[in-house]
Amino acid sequence: MHLLVQSYLFLALAFSALALAVWALADAAVRPAPAFESADKRTKMFWIAMSGGAALLSLLAVVGAFTGLLFSIIAGVMAGVYLADVRPAVRDYRRGGSSPW
Repeated sequence: MHLLVQSYLFLALAFSALALAVWALADAAVRPAPAFESADKRTKMFWIAMSGGAALLSLLAVVGAFTGLLFSIIAGVMAGVYLADVRPAVRDYRRGGSSPW
């Protein structure tokens, strides 16, 4: 019984990390590339690769290729860095300048 609960908990964490990673990947894909340089963040391709890697890690954790909790945590942190730090900085980018006004 204990292992069953633990398995479901790890699976829920893997699905949560997958959702965060897909959200980060989709958000990075729709942002214009100059917004990343304007906000002094890395390039758009870096964040797409980082979010894509997080999505792949969490997908492998969901399907059972990686059965450890560590991969879900790593994927969640990778996506969380984008969503908490980069997304707010590039969200208000306006073409022709970095000012939101």
